[in-house]
Amino acid sequence: MSRPLSDKQQKKLADDARLLRAWKKFHRDECEAVLAGPHGVVLSELFRMFKNLKHMQPSQLIGYTQSIDWATIDYPTRLVIIHEIDNAITAFREKRGLEPIDDNLPGDPDTPFRTIKAILFPSNEGAHRGAARLEHPSFTA
Repeated sequence: MSRPLSDKQQKKLADDARLLRAWKKFHRDECEAVLAGPHGVVLSELFRMFKNLKHMQPSQLIGYTQSIDWATIDYPTRLVIIHEIDNAITAFREKRGLEPIDDNLPGDPDTPFRTIKAILFPSNEGAHRGAARLEHPSFTA
């Protein structure tokens, strides 16, 4: 038998629900802005692929991602893209009863998510393994 929630607990739950709704609306607005932007046509196909992962092979998603000229797409837009693929893969895995995140061990081939992340953010390559980058600005002069 569960106890009724105190006023403080009810307020916290209501606040948490409100913040979650606000965050989801913010992210939805960001996605709409990305799709309405100058790269909307290319990125809308990528978003369509995210929504239909069950019909995609990882190589198809990676191949399409590689075909995009990411140098012309700004960093905030790429952050929205990586967030979307992260959500899509996590939801895909959870629907199949798998752990939401299953990163590979060092020395193993990269997962599709890590491969796509390296495509979108090539300057971060190696950093996701904790490797120091000697050319990083904080290590020079």
